[in-house]
Amino acid sequence: MRTRTMMYVAMFAAVVGVLGLIPLIPLPFSPVPITAQTLGVMLAGCLLGARLGGASMFLVLALITVGIPLLSGGRGGIGVLLGPSGGYILSWPIAAFVIGWIIERFLPRLRMIQALTANVIGGILIIHIFGILYYAYITNVSIATAVIYDTSFLPGDTLKAVVASYVTVKIANNHPTLLKGEQKTILYKNAS
Repeated sequence: MRTRTMMYVAMFAAVVGVLGLIPLIPLPFSPVPITAQTLGVMLAGCLLGARLGGASMFLVLALITVGIPLLSGGRGGIGVLLGPSGGYILSWPIAAFVIGWIIERFLPRLRMIQALTANVIGGILIIHIFGILYYAYITNVSIATAVIYDTSFLPGDTLKAVVASYVTVKIANNHPTLLKGEQKTILYKNAS
């Protein structure tokens, strides 16, 4: 991996960590809190592409696993990944990869609806499916109950998908060489 590529991967892992500084919102009926960190997952997939976006989220998982408190509320460690919110967090590399893969299909002319489609599929559907199944398994509740609990995350995640899509399209259209490099980022492809 080239130095520039490693820098992008580390930078988006840091973005997720910084978003973890925003206080979590605990829910009275669920042990899984609302956080801003899925916005970082969506941006990583959108701006880095499938391979590097997924790699940046693997780096986040590795850091969390060894105990670095990157998650909202100063949480970290393998215990968090084995808890009720673990499925949501473990899905981040897959979500970022899927978002990046879809975005790459729409290049070089990325539009808002296309970016939003990628973020809804990868950043909402993938994360929520993993989260629901894992939550139901860990807490020993039915899938239907887990789905009901999960609906409280949809308004915020929809807003995050819109923000990530807007930022991505603006950057792609106004600053196509911002992340120029040899990796296949959407911004690099738009510059060619």
